[in-house]
Amino acid sequence: MVSTGEAVRVVLVGVGATVVLDAWSMILKGLGVPTLDYALVGRWAGHLCRGRFAHAGIAKAAPISGESPLGWAIHYAVGVVFAALLVGIYGVAWLHDPAWRPALAVGVATVMVPWFVMQPAMGAGIASSRTPTPMKNRMRSLVTHAVFGGGLYLSAALLKRVWA
Repeated sequence: MVSTGEAVRVVLVGVGATVVLDAWSMILKGLGVPTLDYALVGRWAGHLCRGRFAHAGIAKAAPISGESPLGWAIHYAVGVVFAALLVGIYGVAWLHDPAWRPALAVGVATVMVPWFVMQPAMGAGIASSRTPTPMKNRMRSLVTHAVFGGGLYLSAALLKRVWA
């Protein structure tokens, strides 16, 4: 059973890891590397609510009212769910004494969601197979999820220092 305090910690770890991921994305964007537009995630979710799961290309699908804030909310909610997955696998003790290996392992493993769910649903194919540079995109996704895993660890380690 997870206490309220531990549930709050999970949320903070998930949000913190997502902030680290967003900082990484900002660095990439500053270097001219394309990154995911979370409005497209909101667009996909909006169409999903209307019964459409897969698209040939989500960027060409009709825009959805409020797609950007919806996409960003989903992005942060998924970060919290992935933090809960980490705690579900490794136990609440990890929140109080975080180790980097479990965080990195879960972060890297979560790349399966975009590779096998989001990318196919948004028209990019399984693991970016329908994009012009599939291997480059796969590696970019893998590194991004590793950064997220690092963010899980850093967020939990920071919480350990400030919340005894």
